[in-house]
Amino acid sequence: MRSAARLVAGNARDESAGRIFRAGVEIKLEPGWKTYWRYPGDSGVPPRIDFSKSDNVEAVTILWPAPSAFADGAGGTSLGYKKHVVLPLRIVTKNPDKPVTLRASIDYAVCESLCVPVQAQPELPFVSVASTQDSVLSSAMDSVPVPAKVGDPNPVTIRDIERSGDKEVRVDVAAPEGAKVALFVEGPTPDWALPVPSPVDGAPPGVKRFRFALDAVNRCGGVLEHPAESYAWKAHGLTKPHGIGWQSSGEGWVCEVWQSAYGHRARKRTWLYCHGTQLPLEARWE
Repeated sequence: MRSAARLVAGNARDESAGRIFRAGVEIKLEPGWKTYWRYPGDSGVPPRIDFSKSDNVEAVTILWPAPSAFADGAGGTSLGYKKHVVLPLRIVTKNPDKPVTLRASIDYAVCESLCVPVQAQPELPFVSVASTQDSVLSSAMDSVPVPAKVGDPNPVTIRDIERSGDKEVRVDVAAPEGAKVALFVEGPTPDWALPVPSPVDGAPPGVKRFRFALDAVNRCGGVLEHPAESYAWKAHGLTKPHGIGWQSSGEGWVCEVWQSAYGHRARKRTWLYCHGTQLPLEARWE
C-alpha cells in the first residue's frame, strides 16, 4: 500500500461563530512517495475532497499546512507533502445538539516515478469523549500559513511586489540574514496556475528576491507546463491550443497533450508553451 487516508477527530471548541468541531484528513505515505498541495506547482494533481454525504454538517473548511517543493522529474517543481500530512478541518454543524457524522470522498494522487490515483471514503462519527488526536491537529495547525499584509512587521514578510508589464512579477521577501526562504504563489481562484517563483540575485541586504510568470521561459528558453484551461494563457495573451500539434503564439508555440501519453495513470490534459522561433519537436498527440 503506497498511502493510507483517514479522518481524525479533535475536541470541539466554542468560538464567536458558535461551536466549531475540529477534525483532520490524515494521509500517510510510504518512503519515496509524495502527494500534492491545493496548488500542485508545475505538475501534479491537487486533492479533491467532498463532504456532501455527511450528517448534520453545514460547512467544512480545509486548512492547508505549508507544502515543500520537490523536483517533478520533468525539469519542473511540484509542491506537496512527503511521509505524512494532516489537513485540519473546521466543521460548522446544522444543529450542535444533534449527532454529527463526517463522511469524506477523497480523490488524490501519490507519485514516485509515476503517479497513481487514489480514492478513499473514510467516515468519522463524533462522540462525547475527549479526543486523543487534539495534539496532532494542533501541530498541523502550527504549519498552516496565516494571512498577512505586505510590509507587516514579521520576521519573514512580503516587503514589496512589483509587476513588470505582462511578463513578470517580482516579489521581495524580508527575512533574517542566512534564512532559507521558499515562496509559493496562487491565483485568485483555483483555476489559476502560476509558475513556481525562482530566486534571483540583486536584492538588497536582508531581502530575498523572487520572480515568476512567463519571463523566465522567454529569457532562458524552455517549456512552461500548465493544466488545461489555465487562466495564465489569457492573462499573458497566449492562444488557447486547438486540435493536434504546435501552434504559433506570442514569442513561441503552444499545444495540448495528455499526461497519460507519457506514463501518467490519470488522464489529464496539459497545455505547453515553448519559447523560440523554431518549431519544437513533435510530441505524443494521443
